[in-house]
Amino acid sequence: MQAIEISQPGGPQVLRLAQRPDPVPGEAEVLIEVSASGINRPDVLQRKGAYPPPAGASDLPGLEVAGRIVAGDAAAMAAHGFAIGDSVCALVSGGGYAQLCVAPLAQCLPVPRGLTEVEAASLPETYFTVWSNLFDRARLQGGETLLVQGGSSGIGVTAILLGKAFGAKVIVTVGDAAKAKQCLALGADLAIDYKQQDFSQEVMQFTGKRGADVILDMVAGDYIERELACLADDGRLVIIAVQGGVRAQIDASAVLRRRLTITGSTLRPRPVAFKGAIAASLRAKVWPLFESGRLRPQVFRTYPAAAAADAHALMESSQHVGKIVLTW
Repeated sequence: MQAIEISQPGGPQVLRLAQRPDPVPGEAEVLIEVSASGINRPDVLQRKGAYPPPAGASDLPGLEVAGRIVAGDAAAMAAHGFAIGDSVCALVSGGGYAQLCVAPLAQCLPVPRGLTEVEAASLPETYFTVWSNLFDRARLQGGETLLVQGGSSGIGVTAILLGKAFGAKVIVTVGDAAKAKQCLALGADLAIDYKQQDFSQEVMQFTGKRGADVILDMVAGDYIERELACLADDGRLVIIAVQGGVRAQIDASAVLRRRLTITGSTLRPRPVAFKGAIAASLRAKVWPLFESGRLRPQVFRTYPAAAAADAHALMESSQHVGKIVLTW
């Protein structure tokens, strides 16, 4: 098969088209003939040598794919309601930048009716991540206020769409006026230009000094002190990336007095059973929203797989709003 491999740690130019042996599915797995592969920020970190794949995972980048099942564990397929030839999308721990990819059946979902496989390839990584962190971990409820750091990213756009779909008010931070306009068009209630405004002050003003109930943070670092200052009492801060640094200063007494929760998670190394439970929740609660038209994938741009370096360059420029997808 053809695949995109990382020739050595470095910039986008280290991605190259290569020939690799066809992978072989094991117990409770399927082999997917990939039509599209989603691109995510962890792929960039892996390319730079800063995010190695977990033990046993493919060294090829790529955490989400969509395509057609061409082989697999027949008994397990039947138990999960799949068959050879079905169009699926899947969350994987690596190996997504390839014409063929092995995926655990528990992490596969049917391509929602009315969506293309390219659109479906943009869903698993961000929807698994956002559902797990906002709804399972942070217990976001309808009527609460959510602050999303980085509203124009793939994660940010997904958080806007899911937050609004389940009745939350959504505030986002963005880097310029054009991105603010696009996030508002997606349903965000307030977009804050973090380069021009203090997000903590803006959140407190918007909420009448109450603060946000939940904050989804991909920055960490010195953002955390300001995030705690604009959390509501009993608020929950969920950290899912540390683009701004790993160290922070906090007022521990405020955490005690205001009953604040600081938590975080990484999805890639979690076991199949954990990810399978998220898949089941998405299939029951979110996939119907795609099929009814209430939710739509937000694919910003597609590239042929051989142009993966150009796709990574766009990802690093942060000029996109939504997802970038490779096609095979």
